[in-house]
Amino acid sequence: MARLHNLGFARIGAQRELKWALERYWKGESGREALLATAAELRARHWAAQQGLDAVPVGDFSLYDQVLDMSFTLGNLPERVRGYHGDELDNYFRVARGRSADSAAHGHDEHHACCGGVAAGEMTKWFNTNYHYIVPELNAHTAFKLDASRLLAQLAEAQAQGVNAKPVLIGPVTYLALGKAHDGSDRLELLDRLLPVYAELLEQLAAQGVQWVQIDEPILVTELDADWQHAFNTAYHQLKSCRVKILLASYFGPLLDNKYLAANLPVAGLHVDALADRADVQQLIGLLPPHKVLSLGVIDGRNVWKSDLGELLAWLEPLAAQLGERLWLAPSCSLLHVPVDLESETTLDPEIKSWLAFGLQKLDELRVLGRALNEGRAAVASELAHNAAALASRRASPRVHDAQVAQALQQATPALEQRHSAYAVRAPLQAKKLGLPAWPTTTIGSFPQTAEIRRARKEHKAGHLSDADYEKAMRAEIAHCVREQEAVGLDVLVHGEAERNDMVEYFGEQLAGYAFSSHGWVQSYGSRCVKPPILYGDVKRTRPITVDWIKYAQSLTRRPMKGMLTGPVTMLNWSFVRDDQPRSLSCRQLALALRGEVLDLEAAGVPIIQIDEAAFREGLPLRRAHWQEYLDWAIASFRLMANGVRDETQIHSHMCYSEFNDIIASIAAMDADVITIENSRSGLELLAAFEDFAYPNGIGPGVYDIHSPNVPTQAQIVERMRAAARRIAASQLWVNPDCGLKTRQWKEVVPSLAHMVAAARQLRVPTPLREAAQAAA
Repeated sequence: MARLHNLGFARIGAQRELKWALERYWKGESGREALLATAAELRARHWAAQQGLDAVPVGDFSLYDQVLDMSFTLGNLPERVRGYHGDELDNYFRVARGRSADSAAHGHDEHHACCGGVAAGEMTKWFNTNYHYIVPELNAHTAFKLDASRLLAQLAEAQAQGVNAKPVLIGPVTYLALGKAHDGSDRLELLDRLLPVYAELLEQLAAQGVQWVQIDEPILVTELDADWQHAFNTAYHQLKSCRVKILLASYFGPLLDNKYLAANLPVAGLHVDALADRADVQQLIGLLPPHKVLSLGVIDGRNVWKSDLGELLAWLEPLAAQLGERLWLAPSCSLLHVPVDLESETTLDPEIKSWLAFGLQKLDELRVLGRALNEGRAAVASELAHNAAALASRRASPRVHDAQVAQALQQATPALEQRHSAYAVRAPLQAKKLGLPAWPTTTIGSFPQTAEIRRARKEHKAGHLSDADYEKAMRAEIAHCVREQEAVGLDVLVHGEAERNDMVEYFGEQLAGYAFSSHGWVQSYGSRCVKPPILYGDVKRTRPITVDWIKYAQSLTRRPMKGMLTGPVTMLNWSFVRDDQPRSLSCRQLALALRGEVLDLEAAGVPIIQIDEAAFREGLPLRRAHWQEYLDWAIASFRLMANGVRDETQIHSHMCYSEFNDIIASIAAMDADVITIENSRSGLELLAAFEDFAYPNGIGPGVYDIHSPNVPTQAQIVERMRAAARRIAASQLWVNPDCGLKTRQWKEVVPSLAHMVAAARQLRVPTPLREAAQAAA
């Protein structure tokens, strides 16, 4: 009998209930009791939805981030929050976002125990997904002390509700690998301190009647040197005496050269991503000891297409006969990365909807596979027939392929990817045209999406606001945004993106080949959710998308206005992408479609065009050996979109919240005239890349963290830019925030930008010492 289980479930809620509860709490509109009650209700609902599985995850629910949860479970709090009073929840949000709750709303001053602001923890991408985790902070003196209260409380809730609970933990080796030691110490030297805390935690779970614990070690799908391989052996040989059975879970890729290591660790079971490489699975079966459980991730936990159940069964049936009760089935990874329920979609095109499966439907697919293997295909004959019909409909649909797109791609030669002149030729022409001062200031593009903007968008979508009235409302918001930017003194302005619901969805809505959900939300970080569009067919642009909005904004000011576009790699990586052709081909289709928008903006007189590639790095394969293939087609796609403009037109790009140091040469190869990039929340870590690499073009290393409500000081910004100028020529530097400002409030944005502009003006004032240093350089 094959057993069924799940690795994790989306916690934000089908209607984003957790998002709204968090934001009400942070604003002081509700108390912690209301927040915790919403969280408990969501957990109960999600456990109920997983009934029928042999093991259900517990501890996968988080108020902000599962890695941050693990840090608190291990007692690994940053030193800067330990002096604050208030309870654990205050410190938890303080690390996550810089402060717990809004001071004024609670009637407190900024130094009150629950409200005082600190530097938020660094945030970066969870492997190659668009989910962001809070990076554990480590140093040579880090000590660990168990606090299992959160997990034990959730376990007690689940057991009271009759759930066959399988607690979920981030594994000790992955935890250290995800952390950063800014003092240069060796993270692996902390393993001996960390393992007793894990052992103590497992014993407490055993005392609560737990039989199986899922320990997530996704770094097993990455390249591991001898020290990290040894760490795995050390960790699990030390934990093997614990009284629970360990299911070691890897995902997001095949094990490859780590198969022997994983198969021989002293654990009771191993979960692998069976969608990544079936040959990998076949070899693994031969390596596994005869007593060990093998869990196969056979339902895609990261995309929304229906599984081919018939084809999966043809592969699984012989394995089930071979493995018997040792075979477990699950999604490939946590269902955190897909929307909750397809049945919420009442307006989605019925044909396209029939091709899809969201989280709940993926669990249904898992149940069908389990019944077919355990009772025979006849027990689920109708379900299998329905699945086969949906797949056949998708394959035969004329909506998927467009001959015009294929022909246009054939004509898109590599010559279209080249600028007319090198940067050294372009730069002075652009400088003459724009007339900007040294240390030019700008923003990344978006400004606050206020309640008024969201209300107008909602009323327009519902048909209660006419097209003309909606355009009037958005133009008023754009005018307000331009006035605010002029008032603070920015050098290069943006229109603020009031009309855009999301940087990917907005463009997808106006391109052929995309479909859109109404409730297909997934968590990006904290309370921030995105609704990825569904890329189901060939892509083309049928009309200009942004030109009228940017022309209107430019008409309101004499200062240069940036046109804002989303690049092809980000459009790809932040969509649910079709799985019937290579991702590289879909990306090139996007690039060619959006190239027309770039040329139309230039023809409209827009002097600067920013092409955001925020998701550029997250598309990297998890193994370095596979990087170059991705980088080659990703860079080519960006250049195909960007490089049809004249030398005088300045191309910007933006990237955020990833590790860029190891691909800085590839970023340079994109040949954007100016790149703006996250640099603040990561503690200026990016600047180390420029000690050994001479970046040739303009660059704006972000000077403050927009994902925190804290307002930076002028002095902080000056120091960050001076740190940048010690590695990059001041003539190349721009001054800008880390990312867009849509999630912030105007009361935070205005003083932050005012301090940023004041810092740039301070930097422009020559001093004898600085002039001497520049002359020496």
